[in-house]
Amino acid sequence: MHNSYIFLQKRKSPLHILYIVTLSLLTLLPQPQHADAQSFYYPFNPPKAEVRAVWVATIGGIDWPHSYARTPYSIQVQKQELCRLLDRIRDAQLNTVIIQTRVRGTTVFPSSMEPWDGCLSGIPGKSPGYDPLAFAVSECHKRGLECHAWIVSLPLGKWNSKGCADMRRKYPALVKNIKGEGYMNPEDVRTADYLARFCKDVTARYDIDGIHLDYIRYPEDWRLTVMPQQARDNITAIVRKVYVAVKNVKPWVKVSSAPLGKYSDLTRYPSNGWNAYNKVCQDAQAWLRMGIMDMLFPMTYFRNNNFTPFAIDWKENSCGRMIVPGLGIYFMDPREGNWTMSDVTREMNTTRYLGEGYCFFRAKYLIKNTKGIYDFTKNIFNTTAAVIPPMTWQNDRRPAAPSQIIVGNDMLSWSAGCASNDSPNILYNVYSSTTYPVDINDPHNLIICRLPVCHAALPAKGRYYAVTAVDRYGNESSAIQSASGNNTNEGRRIPQLFEYANGIVTCNKPSTLWSPLVIIRDMQGRVITSRTFSNNRINVSSLPDGMYEIRSLNPKDISHRLGYFQKRSR
Repeated sequence: MHNSYIFLQKRKSPLHILYIVTLSLLTLLPQPQHADAQSFYYPFNPPKAEVRAVWVATIGGIDWPHSYARTPYSIQVQKQELCRLLDRIRDAQLNTVIIQTRVRGTTVFPSSMEPWDGCLSGIPGKSPGYDPLAFAVSECHKRGLECHAWIVSLPLGKWNSKGCADMRRKYPALVKNIKGEGYMNPEDVRTADYLARFCKDVTARYDIDGIHLDYIRYPEDWRLTVMPQQARDNITAIVRKVYVAVKNVKPWVKVSSAPLGKYSDLTRYPSNGWNAYNKVCQDAQAWLRMGIMDMLFPMTYFRNNNFTPFAIDWKENSCGRMIVPGLGIYFMDPREGNWTMSDVTREMNTTRYLGEGYCFFRAKYLIKNTKGIYDFTKNIFNTTAAVIPPMTWQNDRRPAAPSQIIVGNDMLSWSAGCASNDSPNILYNVYSSTTYPVDINDPHNLIICRLPVCHAALPAKGRYYAVTAVDRYGNESSAIQSASGNNTNEGRRIPQLFEYANGIVTCNKPSTLWSPLVIIRDMQGRVITSRTFSNNRINVSSLPDGMYEIRSLNPKDISHRLGYFQKRSR
C-alpha cells in the first residue's frame, strides 16, 4: 500500500481507520477540473450541520471594499458591493462570514481605542460616514449568515503607519519593531488586557456571532527572550483573557482562532519546521483542552500528505469542539500556485467526511469562480443548506418549539418561541417536503436557516412545512408541523391573509364588529397599536415591515382574530 495509507501514529484509533478509508476513496475517485462536470460522483452527502465559512479581508480592500466611501452616493456604492458579495456567499449555501474588523491597529467601525482603517474612506483615520461593521452584521443576518469579527491580534502594520504610530504614542513600551513592522509585545501583560478590552467592546456593541483571533502567535522573526514553554503560556494567557471577556458579555458569541495549519510534527509526517507549537509558540490544541476556545480554523493551506494527516490530527484533538480547516483556494490562481480544482475538491470531501466543515481563504477567489470553485461549491458540493453545529459545551438547553403555524395563500407564519435567560433572541429554521410529517433531520428539507422573524413567503404550494426555534447557541427545538391533509389545519379555518399595498390593508369590516377600532398585534402577541376602518381600509403606513395580526374589539374588551397581513416596503 502507498505511504499515504500508513497510520499517522502507532496507536490504531477509529480516526486512523477513517483516514485510510477516506484517502482510499478520494484517491480512487475521479475529480473535476471544471465545476460543470456533473457526472462525477461525490459519495459524501451534505450533512445537516456543518460550518461552511469564508474569510472576507478588508486590508487594502482586497476582498471588500473596492471603492472609497466619502459621499452619500459612494457610501451606497460601497454598501451595495457588500450586499452583492453576501448574496453570492448565501447562494453558494455557505453559512458563516468572517469579516476583517481589526486590520492593523485600525478598525472598520467607530472606536475610541483605535483609528479608522484607510480601506473604507481611502484616508487612514477618516470615517467613511457610516458604520460598516453594523451594516455587515445586519446584512449577514438578513441572509441567515453568521457574522464573525476577524481580529488581527498582534501585528500593527508598518512602523510609521497610522495604527502602529497611534499605538506607540499611547503605549510606547508595548510595541516592538521587527524588520520595520510593529507588533504588540506578547510578553507584556498589558497586551492581553488591551486585546481583551478591545474584543469586549466589539462584543458588547455589535450583534456579532463570533470573535475570530488571527495572528495570535509570536512573529516568525521574534527572538525569544524566554523559554519556549513560557512563550506558549504568554499566548495562552492572551487567549484566556479574551475568552473570559467575551463570554462575560455574551456567552453565546463563539471565540475562535486561526492557528498555523500544522500543530506539530506527526510520527510519520513532519511539519518541515512550520508548525504552530514550536515555530510560533501557539499551543492551540491546549486551548481546546482548557476550554478557552470554541472553534479552530487551522490554516491548512497545503496539499496531499501535508494536508490530510494534519486535518486528522486536529480532529483527534478537538475535545468535542469545532474544527474548521482553512482551504487555500487562492493557490488555484496561476500567480499564487496554480493548484488544480481537484486539489481543493479532494480536501473539501475529506473535511466533510471527517465532520470538520471548511473555510475558504479568501472571498475574492471564491466569488471570481477561480477554476470553477464557486460553481462546484454551489451546484455540486452544497446541494442543501446547513445549520451551524450547536455549542453544547456552553449551553445545551433546547428552546421551546413555536406554535400555531398558519399556512396562508402565499405566506407561512407561526407564533414566537421563548428565549432562554441567557440567549437574547430566538431564530427559526423552516423545513418543507411533499410528505407528512416533514422530516427535519433530512437536510434536503431545510429551506430557510436562522430566520429572525415569524413569517416566510411560501416557496411553493401543495407542500407541508415544519418550523423549529433556534437559540443563539445553535440549540434547535422540536418542530411544529403544518397540518396533514391538503395543508389545512385539520379542518379548522385558516385565518385570512389580508391584502396589503402602499401602506394600506384592505379587508371587509365584519358585520358583527361592534367598534370601528381594531387592535394590531405583532407575531409575539404584543399589542402594537389600534386603527380605525375607513371604507374597508386600514392605514398601517407608520408600522415597520413585518407580519401582523388584526383583532376585533367588543364592548366587553374581548377580542377576536380577524386575520393577518404582511407589511412590505418593497
